[in-house]
Amino acid sequence: MGLPLGFSTAGDAANGLLFGWDIATLQKWALIYLGLSSLAFVVVWLVGYLRRN
Repeated sequence: MGLPLGFSTAGDAANGLLFGWDIATLQKWALIYLGLSSLAFVVVWLVGYLRRN
C-alpha cells in the first residue's frame, strides 16, 4: 500500500503524527510558530525602514 496523498478526516491525520502528539497540540504549535515568524518578519521590515530614513 502506498503513502496516502490526503486525509479524509482529522482522525486519519492524527494516527500518523510524530512524537505521539494529538492534532490539537500540532495546531497550537503551528500557530505559535506562524505568529512568531510573522512578528520577526515585521520587526526586520520595520528596522530596515527606520534605518533607510
